[in-house]
Amino acid sequence: MSSTPVEDVQRLVAPLLQTLEALAHLARHLHPPDFSRVLASVGSPEEELRKARAMPPWPDPYSAMRPNIDHAADEALAAFAGLREAATAPEGLRVAYRALRHVPRALEALYPLAGILPPVNRFFLDAERRQDKNFQARFLKPGPDGTGVLCFGDDPNARESVWIYVPETYSPDKPTPLVMCLHGGSGRGRSFLWSWIRDARSRGAILVGPTSLGDTWAITGNDVDTPHIARILDMVREDWNVDPGRILLTGMSDGGTFTYTSGLEPSSPFTHLAPVSAAFHPMLVQMADSERLRGLPIHIVHGALDWMFSVDMAREAERYFRMAGAAVTFREVEDLSHTYPMDLNGAIFDWLMATSRP
Repeated sequence: MSSTPVEDVQRLVAPLLQTLEALAHLARHLHPPDFSRVLASVGSPEEELRKARAMPPWPDPYSAMRPNIDHAADEALAAFAGLREAATAPEGLRVAYRALRHVPRALEALYPLAGILPPVNRFFLDAERRQDKNFQARFLKPGPDGTGVLCFGDDPNARESVWIYVPETYSPDKPTPLVMCLHGGSGRGRSFLWSWIRDARSRGAILVGPTSLGDTWAITGNDVDTPHIARILDMVREDWNVDPGRILLTGMSDGGTFTYTSGLEPSSPFTHLAPVSAAFHPMLVQMADSERLRGLPIHIVHGALDWMFSVDMAREAERYFRMAGAAVTFREVEDLSHTYPMDLNGAIFDWLMATSRP
């Protein structure tokens, strides 16, 4: 008995989403000593995806969706292939991180179908919203101009280009929170943006993913990144109604460290700081402006298993910032290594919304 085109779409989309969820689990729990165990725990979801990917072309109008789905599937399969290689490679961790670069490429290819296919729509929402059919329905229609995933710059891969997400539910008459998310060393804003898309989409926040102008953020030496970020923020505020009391600067690893160094500047436009897995030195506090620090909301996230920057750095940061008068929230995560905890974005966002800082 032959299948219908709708069934064929489901046959390919379902294993694709399962594979992407497995990859997200691996990325979150990637810890060098446990890598083989965590990889084994997810099984082989890519095998079903590989079989479905080989199905014949679809008829019109379903054929229009196939290139995006195939592209996403190919990137997901490449990610798993790289992770399988990493399990036995001499430089396994480096190979694993390189393999995971395929994941945001898969998400970028798939996202244009979120407003068309209900399963993809649900995938790009946080877990709580996946049960709310009325909320989901708000995204199953074209968003207004100036919403969705946008790139500003002639070359999407240029360091000067910036990637922005504006929720399809955006309304110009309502001030909207903004999250400026900074990638880790050797990363790109185009990729790191996808670490926050689900939460920005679910909670109605503007998301900005800049790229460092150098190989990493200007933590030392000539700081060309702080004025670059400020110009980007000015551009966004000209085009969209940004909540002036909820402008968050956050980042992972080097991006988290630069959240400190840039966000503590007296003229920083950011109302809240949320460094994740960041390096810290007491000089950051000692050199910071006392007025800037007084009452400044800082949300520190760090893993107890972090092998690059010891959790002791984060504990020390909490103590120093609290002594300096900042409003510190500290979250030490028992099972977190040096990876980005997307599962904590909701908690960071709730903290952002709980306080408004003029």
